[in-house]
Amino acid sequence: MRPEQLRLALVIGMLLSAGLLFAYPVNPKMNTEVIFDDEAAIRMREEGVQDENYQLVLRFKHDEGGQITSNLSRVQELMQLEEEFLDGTNPQTSWEYDGLYIDRIITPFSAWSDAFDSRNRSLRNATQWANVLLPEIENGWCGNNATDEEMVAFESSLLMLPDSTNFGVACPAFSGASATQPPATNEILWLIYVGAGENGGDWNTLNLWADKVSENTDYEISAVGVNMMYGKAKAIAEKDLKFVIIPSIFILGAMLTIGLRDWQTAAATLGGVGLVICAEFGALAALGFEFSILDGIALPIIMGVAVDGAFWYSRSSRDRDEVRGMLFVAMITTIAAVSLALFSPIRAQRSLGLIMAIGIILDWVLTRFVLEDFYLSRRSVQEEVGESSQSNLSITWAWPVALLLLASIAVISPPGVHVLEVEQFLPEDDLALEEMEDLQSKYVLASSTIAWIVIDVEGDSQSDYEAILNIQQQLGQHPSVISLETGLLQTPMVIGVSDSNEMNTIDEAAQFEGNSTLFQDLRLQKDGVTTGVSIAVFIDGRNSDAAIQFLEDVDELIDNNGMEGVVGGDLPVGAKAAQTFENTRVVQILSAGVAIFLVALFALRVPIQAGRIAVGAVAIGAAVDGMASIFGGRGVNTALAVLLGMGFAADYLSHASAEHRPTKLDMSARWWAAISSISVFILLAMTSFPPTRDAGRLLCVSILFSVILATCLAFMHGNDTMDAQ
Repeated sequence: MRPEQLRLALVIGMLLSAGLLFAYPVNPKMNTEVIFDDEAAIRMREEGVQDENYQLVLRFKHDEGGQITSNLSRVQELMQLEEEFLDGTNPQTSWEYDGLYIDRIITPFSAWSDAFDSRNRSLRNATQWANVLLPEIENGWCGNNATDEEMVAFESSLLMLPDSTNFGVACPAFSGASATQPPATNEILWLIYVGAGENGGDWNTLNLWADKVSENTDYEISAVGVNMMYGKAKAIAEKDLKFVIIPSIFILGAMLTIGLRDWQTAAATLGGVGLVICAEFGALAALGFEFSILDGIALPIIMGVAVDGAFWYSRSSRDRDEVRGMLFVAMITTIAAVSLALFSPIRAQRSLGLIMAIGIILDWVLTRFVLEDFYLSRRSVQEEVGESSQSNLSITWAWPVALLLLASIAVISPPGVHVLEVEQFLPEDDLALEEMEDLQSKYVLASSTIAWIVIDVEGDSQSDYEAILNIQQQLGQHPSVISLETGLLQTPMVIGVSDSNEMNTIDEAAQFEGNSTLFQDLRLQKDGVTTGVSIAVFIDGRNSDAAIQFLEDVDELIDNNGMEGVVGGDLPVGAKAAQTFENTRVVQILSAGVAIFLVALFALRVPIQAGRIAVGAVAIGAAVDGMASIFGGRGVNTALAVLLGMGFAADYLSHASAEHRPTKLDMSARWWAAISSISVFILLAMTSFPPTRDAGRLLCVSILFSVILATCLAFMHGNDTMDAQ
C-alpha cells in the first residue's frame, strides 16, 4: 500500500471510529464497581435471586425543629409521604426521574406500623399514642415475647434513629425508656433501594427529589451516605473535566504555536490528538467498554503526550530516520511502563492504563504514518533549521548526581499508603465529609460498613444449612462485628440465613418471614438451583486494619469449616488493595524498569543505552512515588501516575541516550515538548477532584524531573561524537 493510501485509510478509520460516539455515547460511572473488583459483589450481581439494587439514604428533620417520632401527627405525615413517594399520587412529592427506579423503601415508621399491626393495633388510624401503646406491650419490641414484626421494628429503630434517641417501646430495657412511650428523636433516616439499569445510576436525582419535597413540605430532607458521596464525587469530576478540556486545547495550541513558530503545524497536531481521543473512545464504547469517571484523566494526558512528535520532527536537528527511531523507542518504553497497570488488582488502574496505552499508541501511529511528511515539510520553511550549532560542553558528573538527588527524594519521603475509600474522591473541605462525620457519630448504620461473605452451598442440603448457621454464629463473635446493645442482650449484626426448628435447608429458610427487613432473599442461584448464599456482616467502618483482619479471619473460618467462599465489601476490599499496593509498590517500580530495559534493548540492540533508559526511569518512578507521599499521601490512586512518570522518563531518556552531540535545536525540541505537556498537566493540578489533582501534580513533577534528567544525560555526549571522528 502506498503511503498516500495508508494515510487515507488511517484517517478514514479513525473518523469512522470517532463517529461511533454518536451511536454509543460515553456514560461514565462513579462507584465501587468501577474502582476495584469485589468477587463477592460480582457473584451476587450475576447469581443473586434479587435484582441488583443500591442502597441510598435520606435524612429527615422538621423545619421547625423539635421531635419527629414522638409527635404522632408528624409520624403520620411521613407515612403519607412514603405512600406518595411510591404511588406518585401527589406531583409535589412523587418520584418522577427516569435515571433510577425505586425498588423498595425501608423506614422506621413502616416497620412500626407492621409491629403494631401484629398486635391488632393501627398506627395509621391512631389519634393519640395511647391507642397503640396501651395496653402496655411487656418488654417492648426487644423482649423475648416480641413478634417477628416487632423485632424488625426494633432493628429498624436502632439503625435509622440516632444513638441519643430515647427508644421507648422499641426497647424499654434501655435507660430512661418506657414501653408506654414512643421513641423520641428529632431526626430519622430512610433507606431507599434503587435500581439503575445497565448504565449505572445518577445518584444526584435523589438530591433533586429531596430538594423538591423539602420545598413543598415542612421537612428538611437531604440525601446522605456513601453512595451519595460517590455521586457528588462524580459531579465534581465531570465539572473539573469540563473546566480542563477546553482551556487545555487553547493552552496547548498556544504553546505549540509559540514553540513551533508555525500555527499550521500546531493546528495539525491539535486536530490529530482530537481525532485520536474521539476514535479511541468511540471504538471502546462500541465494544461495550465500561468507563469510569476516573478515565477522564486520560484525556489531557493523551493530549500532552502527542506533542513530542511535532517538536522532534519540526524543530530538532535529527533526520527522518533518527526521529522515527527515537519516537518508536519512546513509544514502546512508555507502553512498557504503563502496561504494568493492566495487571493491577485495582480495576480503575487497569481501565485507565488501557485507555492511556491505546491513546499513546494511536498518537504514535498518527504521527508516524499521517503527519510525518507534513511535519518535515514545515521544517524546511524554518530559517534556523539549516544552522544547527553543536555543543562541545560535556558534563559527565551531571547524570550520576541527578540520579542521586532523585533517589534521595524516595528515601526521605514519609512511609504509608492511604486506604482506597470514598473520602479520597472528595475535596478535604467538602461539606459532604462533615455531614458524613456527623452521621457516623450518631447512627450505627452510618458508622458501620457491610462486609459480604459469599459461600458455596447446596440449597436442599441439611448439612450445608447447619454449617452456614454455625459459621454465622462464629461470625457474630468476631470483635470487628457491630452489635446491637439492648442493655440486656447483645445482638451481632450478622444477617444471613434464618434459624428456626421448622426449617432444614437453605431454600426453606429463604421463605421464612422472619428474615431481616434490610435484605431479602440472599441466595445465589444458577438456572433456578441454589449454588450459594450471601451473608451481610456489619463491621466498624472507620478501622481499615480491623477490616483486613476480619477478611483474613473469615477466609480462615471458611477453610476450617471445609467450605469454599469469598469475602467482599467496600472497606475490606479497599483496605486489602491498599495493603497489597504497599507491599508491592517497590516491586512494581522495579518491574517497570525491567520491562523498559527489555523493550529498549530489543529496539536499540545497545545494552548501555537500554540500561541508561531503565535506570533513569526507575529513579524517576521512585522519586515520583516519594513526591506522592510528600504531596499528601501515596495510594492506589497515585500508582498509575508513578508508572506514567516512568513512561515519560523512558520517553525523554530515549531521545537523549544515543551517542549524539546535543544541539540547540534538540534542546529546544526537548524542552518545548516538556513545557507544552506541563502546561496541560498544570490545569489538572488546579482541579478539585482529588485523583485528577494528584495526577496533575505528579505528572508535572515527573515531566520536569524527566526533562532535567534527559538533559543531564545528553550533556554526557558533548565531546563523544567529534572525538570519535
